[in-house]
Amino acid sequence: MKQLPERVLYVEDDADIRSVAELALADVGGFCVCLCASGQEALAQIDDFGPDLVLLDVMMPGMDGPQTLQALKQRPRGLDVPVVFMTARLQPSEIEEYRALGAIGVIPKPFDPMTLADDIRALLASVSTG
Repeated sequence: MKQLPERVLYVEDDADIRSVAELALADVGGFCVCLCASGQEALAQIDDFGPDLVLLDVMMPGMDGPQTLQALKQRPRGLDVPVVFMTARLQPSEIEEYRALGAIGVIPKPFDPMTLADDIRALLASVSTG
């Protein structure tokens, strides 16, 4: 059985959303969380943090979520952990686009802080059971 993630790298440009997500993931969900305000910050932090999962906002200034995912994959080490996008853009074509980029799923925004960790675990379980 695949081990559930313990370390989540969360990339979100909105400080208020980062704060709520930190509470949802760390306090409610029991994850160890590394918060990044941008794709560039995620690239700088990922090797030191060593996440089990990357949670990416789609709409960010500079590098958006899909561009950040591409940059993470193009690192010398690549990216060998699951990625989940968080977004309010939930048209079926958009969700298919995120999956085509390699995401295991999408969590709608606004998210429920009380269920965010469970939503992540459910996505991972659905992928690992195939």
